[in-house]
Amino acid sequence: MPLKGGHADLREIDRWEGGVGWIAHPDERMQRASHAFAVDGDVWVIDPVDAPGLDDLLADLGEVAGVAVCLDRHERDAAAVATRHDVPVYVPEWMDGVAFDAPVERFGGELGDSGYRVRRVRDASLPPWQEVALYTDETLLVPEAVGTASFFRAKSERLGVHPMLRPIPPRRALADLEPDRVLVGHGEGVFEDATAALRDALDGARRRLPAAYANMVREMVLG
Repeated sequence: MPLKGGHADLREIDRWEGGVGWIAHPDERMQRASHAFAVDGDVWVIDPVDAPGLDDLLADLGEVAGVAVCLDRHERDAAAVATRHDVPVYVPEWMDGVAFDAPVERFGGELGDSGYRVRRVRDASLPPWQEVALYTDETLLVPEAVGTASFFRAKSERLGVHPMLRPIPPRRALADLEPDRVLVGHGEGVFEDATAALRDALDGARRRLPAAYANMVREMVLG
């Protein structure tokens, strides 16, 4: 899998009326993306990677109400951002194996009072993988099961299923959703025909598995 790397130089992505996304290290191959949702002046920060200038970006949206972690291995800089803004780290009530040097709040069917509902995407021990998606009628955020970074996608795809999940794509968790935009934890979001891109990713995951794996190998070898 492509490795982390690059220099801290925050790049804004995924700007819409209800929030913004950013990639803290634009040169890294994993393209780790983070997001902030603005709801009635409250800002909910999702799976953040910290970077100079982040607090200014968040201040434009409102006051930080909480920092959420939606994938067990996306601890990233959640504790640092939460501590700086004196708010808790929000973790799904069933997710274990995560620890933070910051106060923790557990959430169930909704992230606090944000209006973002919660969908369990994966809860498995082999491989270890605990993930939730956040969604409204317009917006879907999936931290890991799908992505737009190049190592997620076959050449023809705008959105791709994670290489490890292509044999068993998360249809049950995601196929019934009809978002206007799909935000992801790796890469820029999909804002045009997002529902169609999501359906295509899920329906074609197995069929395009060889092409996607070949693309991933090229990424790893050629850089």
